[in-house]
Parts: sequence; structure tokens; C-alpha cells
Amino acid sequence: MMMKMEKPDLNRMWETFIEIPNLVQMRETIERHPTEDNLAKMVIYLCNMIRFKVHPVISDLMKKKIISWYHFLIHNRNSGVPTTKEDNNLYFHIRFDLRKDINPDDFLPNYCVMTRKIRRESVRSIAGIDKSLLKNEEIEEAWRIIGEQSNWLMDMLNIHKEKIDIPLQHVGQFLHFYANMTQLRVE
Repeated sequence: MMMKMEKPDLNRMWETFIEIPNLVQMRETIERHPTEDNLAKMVIYLCNMIRFKVHPVISDLMKKKIISWYHFLIHNRNSGVPTTKEDNNLYFHIRFDLRKDINPDDFLPNYCVMTRKIRRESVRSIAGIDKSLLKNEEIEEAWRIIGEQSNWLMDMLNIHKEKIDIPLQHVGQFLHFYANMTQLRVE
């Protein structure tokens, strides 16, 4: 289990990317053949990538107190990945704040690519979040909560046995409980 998330220091935020091979093709297959079996294969694949590629990096950095906050999403070159126009791959886009003045290349595995420091002005706001509605009007608090969501997902995946593929229905049921609290359905 991960530790409680702290608010990130916007001046110390970095990002790195982990390529998700074959995800584009899996999504295209689902568009052409939207079967539960195809969806299940993609979700199992992503869950395993999170469990066995993303989680080891993040948990090690948190344990060593190198970072105190992180979050991850899936993006491509059109949504934040600093790659070439020819690169159609999807990536885990991981943001984190460094607690120490150290070079991330010294501790990130070689499958973390395009690592770079984030300019403060690019994280002063979050699309769709109006910080004036927050009690303290600090965007850092919204970033903390977004980090808690990533943390929750990794915790949920990591309570499962390592040698199994987590079934789509299992992941769906946990997400159902998460969404049920607000009765909001996100498409």
C-alpha cells in the first residue's frame, strides 16, 4: 500500500513517460469488434502494465522519499507526450514532484523516457477544475486529489495476487463502487 499523498510543490514537478506497446492496435480492434473479450484483453493488459511497470517505479520513489506526490494518465503526442509526429503510441504520462535536487535520470529505469522538468506555469491550472471553488483556492490541493486517484487505482490493483490476470468484471466492480458514491457516469 502506498503512503498518503501530499500536495505537490509546483516548482519541483517533473514528468516521464512509459510507452504502452500495442495499446493503439487494441483500441482499434475494440472499435472494429466491440466485444467484451476484446475489452477484457485491453483492460487486463493495462492493469498488468500498471502493476508491473508503473507501480514498481512509483513505490520505490515513495519509499525512498524521493517523491511525495505523483499521478498518471494515458496520453499520446496530441495530449502531452513530447514525441515526434510519427509516433502514434500511447504512454503512461507520469507526473511527480522531487523532494531533493537530484537528476531523475539517476534513478528512473530506462523504460521511463522523455523525462523533463515541468514549467510551473503549465501546472498552475487543471483543465475543467475551477480553483476558485476550492476552500483554499489552491490548485495544489486539486493536484493532491488527482494523485490520490492514481494511488487508489494502484492500491486496488495491488491487493490482487501477482500471478493472476485481474478479470475485467473485478476491475469494473471496484470502479462501480467508486462511481456509485456520486451516481455519475463518465463516458
